[in-house]
Amino acid sequence: MDVSLPDSAPAGAAVQLTPMMAQYFEIKSANPGYLLFYRMGDFYELFFEDAEIASAVLGIVLTKRGKHLGQDIQMCGVPIHAANDYLNKLIKLGHRVAICEQVEDPAEAKKRGSKSVVKRDVVRLVTPGTLTEDDHLEARAANYLAAISSVRHGDTDFALAWADISTGETFTADLTAEQVLDELARIDAAELLMSAATRDVLSERQLLPPAFLARTHVTPPESFDSQAAADTLRQGFPAGTFDPSALSRAARSALGALVGYVRDSQRGAGVALRAPVIDSAGRHLAIDAATRMSLELTQTQRGQVTGSLRHSIDLTVTAPGSRLLASRLAAPLADAAAINHRLDAVSFLTEDTLLAGRLRTELKAVPDLARALTRLALDRGGPRDLAAIGRAVGGAISVSRLLAGAEALPAVLERLSATLAAAPVGLATDLAAALDDELPLLARDGGFVRQGYDAKLDEERALGSETRAVVAALQARLIAETDVKALKIRHNGVLGYFVEVPAGQGNKLLEEPHRQLFIHRQTMANAIRFTTAELADLEGRIARAHEAALEIERKVFASLRYSVLERTDLLRALADALAELDVTAALAHLALTRGYVRPEVDTSLAFHIEGGRHPVVEERTMAEGRSFVANDAELSGSDEIGGGRLWLVTGPNMGGKSTFLRQNALIAILAQMGSFVPATSAHIGVVDRVFSRVGASDDIAHGRSTFMVEMVETAAILNRATRRSLVVLDEIGRGTATFDGLSIAWAAVEALHNQTGCRALFATHFHELTSLAKTLPRVSNVTMKVREWEGEVVFLHEVVEGAADRSYGIQVARLAGLPEPVLVRARQILNTLEERSSGTASSGQRASVLDDLPLFAHQPPARPVGPDPVHQALDGIRPDELTPRQAIEALYELKKIRDDARRS
Repeated sequence: MDVSLPDSAPAGAAVQLTPMMAQYFEIKSANPGYLLFYRMGDFYELFFEDAEIASAVLGIVLTKRGKHLGQDIQMCGVPIHAANDYLNKLIKLGHRVAICEQVEDPAEAKKRGSKSVVKRDVVRLVTPGTLTEDDHLEARAANYLAAISSVRHGDTDFALAWADISTGETFTADLTAEQVLDELARIDAAELLMSAATRDVLSERQLLPPAFLARTHVTPPESFDSQAAADTLRQGFPAGTFDPSALSRAARSALGALVGYVRDSQRGAGVALRAPVIDSAGRHLAIDAATRMSLELTQTQRGQVTGSLRHSIDLTVTAPGSRLLASRLAAPLADAAAINHRLDAVSFLTEDTLLAGRLRTELKAVPDLARALTRLALDRGGPRDLAAIGRAVGGAISVSRLLAGAEALPAVLERLSATLAAAPVGLATDLAAALDDELPLLARDGGFVRQGYDAKLDEERALGSETRAVVAALQARLIAETDVKALKIRHNGVLGYFVEVPAGQGNKLLEEPHRQLFIHRQTMANAIRFTTAELADLEGRIARAHEAALEIERKVFASLRYSVLERTDLLRALADALAELDVTAALAHLALTRGYVRPEVDTSLAFHIEGGRHPVVEERTMAEGRSFVANDAELSGSDEIGGGRLWLVTGPNMGGKSTFLRQNALIAILAQMGSFVPATSAHIGVVDRVFSRVGASDDIAHGRSTFMVEMVETAAILNRATRRSLVVLDEIGRGTATFDGLSIAWAAVEALHNQTGCRALFATHFHELTSLAKTLPRVSNVTMKVREWEGEVVFLHEVVEGAADRSYGIQVARLAGLPEPVLVRARQILNTLEERSSGTASSGQRASVLDDLPLFAHQPPARPVGPDPVHQALDGIRPDELTPRQAIEALYELKKIRDDARRS
């Protein structure tokens, strides 16, 4: 057979191939960019470059299988039963895998000829963004697939569509260029689809972070055709649930590409997505990528969940609840009424602790309904998924009864109660009655239907399970009839069931009266084997019973699956309600166990915090047996006075400035996600944007120094902050020369006060800035309180009015372990510099220390005292009165005067 080889094959084209390799290359060429898991019996095998990649990544042996074009064919394989573990590792490392299965019975292939190969085809494309199995997913984290399109239309530059395939949740949003980075950081998609043109636009405008490059999958431009997308979307969502014309052209383009990609990856299994939610940036508190990293909302700056705000406050008892909590934390609300509805629900459960405790107990036993439902919809589910849905529905019924017994429920809990009350009791009953306690992973394995559920199934099973007794009874009867005590009925994979007697007694069965009963099968060295009509009939009945039992179970599974899927919308509503109830109960538990209070949230410009605490730092200090020092913050403003207040925070390193700054930003975020907050009291006017510039970092990938990153982030704040924003800034200007930095910081404070009018905390070591409180009416000075004791400094972490006059850098250096000689020398230099600054040191004292320092020793030469001779000579020249020759002579004279002055 002549075929054209794909790029992954060795050099050479139109060569003679074996039928199997021809089939391999045909399938491989149809799936470029994927590692091909090619089914060969009980293994998935990989060849050529795929084998080399998999061998290196998975740590499995690279071997050879025949030759092609005179070269060995590289090959490695993974057993079917362990394929999930290997597949999981490949996907986590960003690889994409095509699963190629045998799609016909080998017996059918033999009918076409001895050299015919079994038909194979790719049944699924597995990518980081299209996972559905629990083995591949993190239970408490969403797994988003996103698609971004670039369509210039008015103020919209881009559109984003994203979906969690494992739950069906789908969203779209139109974005301006400045929103792209922020939304990508919020969603944190596992896989990002775009055309090559969009990738180039994003790269050119530096809107594609390096971290997303490995997650990016470039798809053909036709995938983003907005006109073709309309048909794709109508096919991808149930009729009547979604109108594609409701989306902008850009959003339709992005969503069409996403749905098409999902459809292609599932290879005929369908697209189990919900109708998309059209998102709007104005609905949420805007948090840019730098602020998310600075505040460590969902993960730390090292990329770990432990130590983040999410890890600290997540007391949910279900995986869906944890995912919803993370989603709310990533996108807090910006509507005061909606925020207060959430707070009402949390407040109700903090007051009825008995109800809250019972709800959490019931919820703890509820499985992940949404993901189980999706697997069944994609025909990838099994008996365990059916059981999970049954238990989840049962849990919803129990929770509904608890809520029904409560009085005066707030609006959110009333809505959840009504949804849960519609739980299909009959479905839960049927699933519990049908499914056994111990369940296999796959329906094809059988053994999952409960005894007594189906009479015919029980009958077939009885025959199969009683095989040993039936065979033993037949063996005993044949021994009695033949008087051959050594007669045995045995079984193997070749002959099936057979009668075996020692060779010396075999002739007895070949003679009358037994020759009519026993049929000779095989003569061995030490034994002779027979069968009987009764034994053959028994063997057929046993085989048919096993297959009949499996067929009945398959029908039971299909019926139960259909019963589940026809209630898809209801079950999804139940899943959402259970997750939301879990989050509400968890936040109530958080408030009760950590001493959090309900914030007052309204539409004012208030920001009044009493006894505020950092939720993550407090948890750590309490675990260490120490107490956290709470602090107040008063940044409240109004339109009448021109905006919010700005606090200039000074004080020593290690004094707690950064913690104080961050905790106030976190309190605002917690309040607007609908949580109680770590404070004695809190009054917060809804914040439209939170900006946090705390800490130093560089961006080597984009060629940005630490100071450049600082300036880029500061520029974003000054350009985007509004009067309703909350701005947290730390050490602006410290990355450059002192006077440059001071000037930038000074101007930034004036801009925040005069132009932006936002509520702000501005920490600095430029003590000169504190004088701004005298000229800018909304600026106040506060400092971190310290106490000196016997030459040591004690950090009290307390915020008080006033300004610091020292930074205590040398004391902090001592705590860090700098060598003592370095500390002594630093103290000497600091004392001298302070004396020089105050004018109390003599010139001789200054020189004795500073001359040793290169920074001070190489001062520019002092300017000469008295008139400059060059300038004097120039004053005596009248250019209009000079001839050309006199002008040349005057120029030479000036040069001579200058040279003489230098020599002197």
